[in-house]
Amino acid sequence: MTQYALMVRDLRKSYGGKVALRGVSFEVKVGEVFGLIGPNGAGKTTTLRIIATLLKPDAGDAQIYGHSVTKEPDKVRKLIGYLPEEADAYERLTGFENLYFYAMLYTTDRKEARKMAEYGAKLSGLGERIWDRVSEYSKGMRRRLLLARTLMVRPKLAILDEPTSGLDVYHAVEVRKAIKQHTRETVTATLLSSHNMLEVEYLCDRIAMINRGTIIVQGTPREVMEMFDAANLEEAYVRAVEQFAKNRLKG
Repeated sequence: MTQYALMVRDLRKSYGGKVALRGVSFEVKVGEVFGLIGPNGAGKTTTLRIIATLLKPDAGDAQIYGHSVTKEPDKVRKLIGYLPEEADAYERLTGFENLYFYAMLYTTDRKEARKMAEYGAKLSGLGERIWDRVSEYSKGMRRRLLLARTLMVRPKLAILDEPTSGLDVYHAVEVRKAIKQHTRETVTATLLSSHNMLEVEYLCDRIAMINRGTIIVQGTPREVMEMFDAANLEEAYVRAVEQFAKNRLKG
C-alpha cells in the first residue's frame, strides 16, 4: 500500500480580487522528491506556504502524515522543515553558530543540538568556512547554509522554495545531490518549487506543472515529456500551457 507523506486536496486562495489557487490537488509519496514547477506568479509559493501552515486556504486542505494543516498546525510543524526563497541567516553569528542556535529550537539537550549542527555543517559543504561569520558569506554560501539548517533536523517532509536560488552551477549541483541523498537516506519526502526545468528533471521523481493557480499536468518528468512529445521539460511546459488555454476556450 502506497504511503503518502502529503495529500493536497482542492486548495483555493485569493488575495482581494486576485485568485492565486484554483483547486490545487496532488500527493507526495514517502521517499520521493516531488516538484511543483511553473513561472513566477503561477501559485507555487502560495501552495507551499499553506502546506507549511503560514497561510490559511480559503477552501480545501492538506494532510501531512495524516495531520491537517488547517486543523492541526502545531502537529504539522513538528513534521516539516521549510526553506522560503527569501530566507536569511544571522549575520553576526558564524555559520556553525547559526546551525546550533536553530538546533536548540528543536531540543534542550546541548549534546543533541551539537550533533544536529555538526550534521548540518556536513550537509552545507562549506568546510572550514562554516566557522566564519555569515556577514562574510556570498549569497550562494548563505543558501547552502540555510538548506543545511532546514534538512539537519531530519524533517518528515522538507518543503523547499527555489532551493538553489542564487547559486552558481557548481554549487547548485552540490545542493541537488544533498537534497536527493538526504531524501533517500532518511526515508522522508521532499516537496520543492522551481522554475528551473533542468533542475527539476534531475531532482524530481514526479512533478506537477502549475499555471495561474491550476495544476495542468502531473507525472514523472519522462511521462510529461512523452505526453507532449517534447525534448525537455521547458518545451513540455509551454505545450501544456497552450493546450490548457485551448481547452479553457472550448469550455
